[in-house]
Amino acid sequence: MSAADACPITGLTKIILATDGSEHSEKALAEALGLARACGTVLSIVTVVEMNAEYAALAPKAVEKAGMVASQILDAAKARATEEKIEFEAVAVHGEDVAEVLADQAEKLGADMIVMGRHGKRKGLKKLLMGSTVSKLISHTPCKVLVVP
Repeated sequence: MSAADACPITGLTKIILATDGSEHSEKALAEALGLARACGTVLSIVTVVEMNAEYAALAPKAVEKAGMVASQILDAAKARATEEKIEFEAVAVHGEDVAEVLADQAEKLGADMIVMGRHGKRKGLKKLLMGSTVSKLISHTPCKVLVVP
């Protein structure tokens, strides 16, 4: 391992990549793969299917479609991790609040860091606010958060 490949963060053993398939998530994926390679860590690829129980009960077809989209997002990230020979696990988690779901996953998985893009696929006012999800996650998560522009 060269000095350029040395792990820049000591004690890093598990990284979560939070992805929604957006352009910013793709950049976060590249960063997470590089960190996982340099640090010899396991990469947990997580996508959150945003929905509440009422919506799920009223619109089962929408839930099914969202699950299919989540699978496609995970498949693309898993393919990149496999191509780069990075050890990984991948999961789609359903929940109402992306930041809370990611914080819970970080605690559950014992993650040292969450890597995510600055913005996701949200539209309108929520997109203009620097990642309302990012801001909330930073204040609620038990680990480091790397926000990739």
